[in-house]
Amino acid sequence: MALKGARERMVRSGEVDLCVAELGPAGGERPTVVLLHGYPDTKEIWSEVAGRLAERFHVVLYDVRGHGRSTAPRPPRGGYALERLGDDFLAVTEAVSPGRPVHLVGHDWGSVQGWDFVTRPRTAVRIASFTTISGPSLDHFSHWMRRGLTRPSPRRTARVLGQAARSWYVAALHVPVVPELLWRVTPALTRSWRALLRKSEGVESEEYPTSSLGSDGARGAWLYRDNVRSSLRIPRADARTDLPVQLVVALRDPFLSPSLHDGLEHWAPRLVRRTLPVGHAVPLTRPDQLARWVTGFVTDVEAGRTPSPTRPGSAAERFAGQLVLVTGAGGGAGRATALAFAEAGARVVCVDADGEDAAAAAEAARAAGAPNAWAEELDVADAGAVERLAERVRAERGVVDVLVHAPAGLPGSLLDAPPGAWERALGSGVGGAVHMARAFVRPMAERAQGGHVVHLAAGGAGAAGTVALSEALRTELAGRGIGVSTVRTARTGRRVPPERVAAAVLDAVLHGRSEVEAAPERPAARLLSRMRKDRSPSA
Repeated sequence: MALKGARERMVRSGEVDLCVAELGPAGGERPTVVLLHGYPDTKEIWSEVAGRLAERFHVVLYDVRGHGRSTAPRPPRGGYALERLGDDFLAVTEAVSPGRPVHLVGHDWGSVQGWDFVTRPRTAVRIASFTTISGPSLDHFSHWMRRGLTRPSPRRTARVLGQAARSWYVAALHVPVVPELLWRVTPALTRSWRALLRKSEGVESEEYPTSSLGSDGARGAWLYRDNVRSSLRIPRADARTDLPVQLVVALRDPFLSPSLHDGLEHWAPRLVRRTLPVGHAVPLTRPDQLARWVTGFVTDVEAGRTPSPTRPGSAAERFAGQLVLVTGAGGGAGRATALAFAEAGARVVCVDADGEDAAAAAEAARAAGAPNAWAEELDVADAGAVERLAERVRAERGVVDVLVHAPAGLPGSLLDAPPGAWERALGSGVGGAVHMARAFVRPMAERAQGGHVVHLAAGGAGAAGTVALSEALRTELAGRGIGVSTVRTARTGRRVPPERVAAAVLDAVLHGRSEVEAAPERPAARLLSRMRKDRSPSA
């Protein structure tokens, strides 16, 4: 996993030499983004993300002291303290971006360092924004643990104990000598680490981790020994930052509970939250989404726009920046779904057989929060047209993250349907779903960065084919990180407002549900809605 096209040099910081790599034009022409790796990683963990960011920014990566091609302090004790790591950061930023603050992105221990940098004046002045991934502030972590223990409740206690169990490795790395011996005398450890990444994260790479893993793991143990106990024992009360901070939470991280970030707005008031249903190694498993979030965040900060804080648990945490394509978006549930994703900050493609309706939906989506939403006229029953659209979307916008197929006009009764209606309905419903899956889901699987497919089943005999198709697709995609959901919209025979269908679609994707039934409108609510309509001036 080499950093293709990178320019490398050594930067001196105190007693160590740091290996620094740069991509994209330097010299202040573009904003500088610094990517900081964790333990026991090297800068190469950022290879995929760095390449994507280099299209817009001057990207800088460096091996933390004692890792990769950077030299190690002698003696190690005290040489990995956060203060020394801060010296390294200042040396690198002065070398690559003199006089201009950088945008910092940290993962794991890179994020732990980043929190220390943004909460200390001497380093914070060199930072324009901070994106944090899978690495808490040690001070915030200590305060969080203390709140859970001094003001106990069943929920708080369970969370503290759960996080303590996840952090077992921290105590293990404090044991003298043993971690070094295990890392250095196990030749097969690199192969074992790759196998672990493949099994737990789905990462397939023969280039990562690099050959320096043994020494990186051994030396990096001092990151914990030099910092964890002191920070937990006496946490700083002023570990606050006014810088814009983007928090990316990996919901399936085996080392960090999502609840660890509760109350983080107290320490970082300008906090934007993002979530991903993945494990710890986000730079390896979701480089596309991570690069989009960093790009959007940095662009907003550089333009003087204040990124809007996100409400914990909101759809914007998950869908901001994702590419969502909705068929049948010209009206009804399809249009409501497109607008719901737009409000969550997604990039929306509104597809409909009626070009004017698709254009109107895209205009509404732009007003709702998706400024780049666009329309496509498409007959989903035409396999060739679907393939051509998929190629164009992929070339101009990238791989679709969420595909919602909302066929319109499925008749509910086989006996009462006019001649040809069922053929047309099945062509756009089940047939269209097959064409869309072949054209749009195959690239999702090949990208290997997850995704989700939602089929709307509007009841009647047509719904049976949709459900069966969803089940078959779910089986075929098992183990690839791509969810498949069926949202039933008319099983009860009662009216289901389009907005409730849209809410059910977002719920299905957010929680990975295989089948969801949109809640029908209650009679009392329907009567109240009609009364309000009757009293309106336009009625």
